[in-house]
Amino acid sequence: MKTTLFYRAILEDLETWKSSKLRKPLVLRGARQVGKTTVIKQFGQSFDSFAYLNLL
Repeated sequence: MKTTLFYRAILEDLETWKSSKLRKPLVLRGARQVGKTTVIKQFGQSFDSFAYLNLL
């Protein structure tokens, strides 16, 4: 069963970060259970390869 994801405004900010020539490493921090993992995994699909690290 495929889950339908809804639009998240932060994806636009992440695309801006991706297209910047002077970008720095991406660190996403925030409150618990707000969708950080979901949005990063969704955003990661726009790359040929990506690494997801959970530093819990």
